[in-house]
Amino acid sequence: MTLLECRKITKRFGALTAVRNFSLALESGEILGLIGPNGSGKTTLFNVIAGVIVPEEGHIFFRSKEITRKAAHQICRMGIAKTSQMVEPFSHMSVYENVLVAALYGKNLGLELARKETEHRLQQVGLEAMAQEPAGKIPVPQRRRLELCRALATGAEVLLLDEVMAGLNPLEIEEALKLLIRIRAGGITIVLVEHVMRAIMGLSGRIIVLHHGEKIAEGTPRDVAENPEVIQAYLGKRYA
Repeated sequence: MTLLECRKITKRFGALTAVRNFSLALESGEILGLIGPNGSGKTTLFNVIAGVIVPEEGHIFFRSKEITRKAAHQICRMGIAKTSQMVEPFSHMSVYENVLVAALYGKNLGLELARKETEHRLQQVGLEAMAQEPAGKIPVPQRRRLELCRALATGAEVLLLDEVMAGLNPLEIEEALKLLIRIRAGGITIVLVEHVMRAIMGLSGRIIVLHHGEKIAEGTPRDVAENPEVIQAYLGKRYA
């Protein structure tokens, strides 16, 4: 079943076209990888889908309902949550309080239900032992888990994950991969932007490649890895 659909999305910033004529059909339950060189439009596309910015052209549908110009909080409550590559929790609040805010205002729960949701999500991502720590003082790998935990606490059906493995060592990456597999097994659909190629190639059933805001390839990880246009975009014409 098609859960999320983008039809010919274009987003401009002045003379710069960050995303051009982009279309996507995301199936329920899949992990879709979104890759491309820095500046290729990946984060801009996530921000358009999540309602942070509005596209100049095109339409976005979630469960067959158009969400193109809905506010970010409305889209969140409908079931789409985005993490940020720049992790910025409420630093002086505890880890628990950060997740509680997401459950209260993202999922729009009452206080008691939000507390239960918070405890469940902290256990799910392995942060229950740090629940009372100030969010601004926990290590970077745990901050990335907190960012994921906050997105889960909104009750999202679709997670837009923007470089959740950035800065992690190989062991931490392996743990993150296992966690994302468990999350998908729980019925959540994932779109993943990542520069750790081993991770995204291993997780994704399908990969889309952006370059200068345009889709240049789409297919299985193997097909994409062998595509000359993709190789050229990453390594230059000589290697392609």
